[in-house]
Amino acid sequence: MQELVVISGKGGTGKTSIVASFAVLAEECMPAEAFVLADADVDAADLHLILEPTIVFREDFSGGSCAAISPERCTACGKCASLCRFDAITCNGSDNAMVDKASRIDPIACEGCGVCAHFCEADAIQFAPAVNGELFVSGTRCGPMVHAKLGVAAENSGKLVSLVRTRARQLAERRQSKLIIVDGPPGIGCPVIASLTGASLALVVTEPTLSGEHDLERILQLTRHFGIAAAVCVNKWDLNPSMAERIEGKAKASGATVAARVRYDTDVTAAQIQAQATVELKCQAADDIRNLWNDVRNMGGRRGIRI
Repeated sequence: MQELVVISGKGGTGKTSIVASFAVLAEECMPAEAFVLADADVDAADLHLILEPTIVFREDFSGGSCAAISPERCTACGKCASLCRFDAITCNGSDNAMVDKASRIDPIACEGCGVCAHFCEADAIQFAPAVNGELFVSGTRCGPMVHAKLGVAAENSGKLVSLVRTRARQLAERRQSKLIIVDGPPGIGCPVIASLTGASLALVVTEPTLSGEHDLERILQLTRHFGIAAAVCVNKWDLNPSMAERIEGKAKASGATVAARVRYDTDVTAAQIQAQATVELKCQAADDIRNLWNDVRNMGGRRGIRI
C-alpha cells in the first residue's frame, strides 16, 4: 500500500485544490476500490467543500480528559483552585446545602492534568475523557474519504490526525486498496508530523514568494529527518518565475524531486465556487495538475510511489 501525503509549509498554497483534483484523476484512471482519500487537516478541514461527502459512519474523538465538579458535593475548601496551574477553577459555582458558592471548572481552560481530582478530599471532582471532535467515514463522487472535525478550542489535533490515518489505512486494507491520498495540514508542527510519519511520498506544494521559500526549507528539513521521499510543486509559478526557479534549485539541492509546476489561473477559483475540482473544468491549470499527477504516479526510488 502506498500513501501520498500532500503538505505545505504554510496555509493557502493550494494543496487542497490539488488533492481534490488528484481524487478526480485517480477515479478516472484507477478501479473504484483502488484508493482511499483522507483529510488530515483537522484544524481547518475543507476537502469536503469540494467533494461533498455523504457521511456513512461517525465516531466521537477524545484527545484527553477534563475535570468537572459536582456542585452538590463541593465544600468550597479552595484546595483545587490553589493547586490548579492553569487558573481553570473559580469559586463562583452554584450553591448547595454546605456553601453559598461551590467551585467551578472552566472546561476550556482545563488542561486535563487531573491534579484537582486527585487531591479533592470531598471526592467532588470527576475526571473523565473529554469529547474533542468527531471522525467521519464518508462516500464521495471520487470514492471513500476519512475526515474529521476538531471541536472549538479543542486540542490534541496531532492525535486526531493519527486517528484519521489509522482509519484510512484500515479502510484501505478492507478494500484491498493500493493507494491512500492524504490532504495534510500546513506548517511543521505536531499535526504535520502525525500526517507524515510512515508515508511513502510527501508532495510539498509551495508558492513563488519569500515566505514560500522559507517555509519550504523548513518542511523539507522535516521530511529529511523522517527519511521520507519528497517532491516539490510550485503553484502559481508564473507570478514570479525567477523565484520559482530559485525555489526549485533549493529543492534539488536538498534532495527533493522537482515535479510539474502549476500556473496561476482564475478558473481554480471558479471551480471552487461550483464545488468542483480544478480538473473538472477545462482550463490551463487543469492541464498542469494532470501533468503533476502523472509525475507523482511515476516517481520511484527509495520509499517513493509508483501506481
